Amino acid sequence: MSERFQHKVVEVPASLFGGKLTRRLQEALDKLGAQGWELVAVTQNSSLDAVRLFLKKGL
Repeated sequence: MSERFQHKVVEVPASLFGGKLTRRLQEALDKLGAQGWELVAVTQNSSLDAVRLFLKKGL
């Protein structure tokens, strides 16, 4: 049986974080997780680039 998913990409600008990157990302992930989203990948090309969160949830 094939399961269907909804996908979401969230870009979080690194400039919003200052020195609190880990805490802010955790808060964002907790909020998305409460909405049923599951994190599947994270990318960031350099410390100055946005962090991209790739998420999915079942339909």
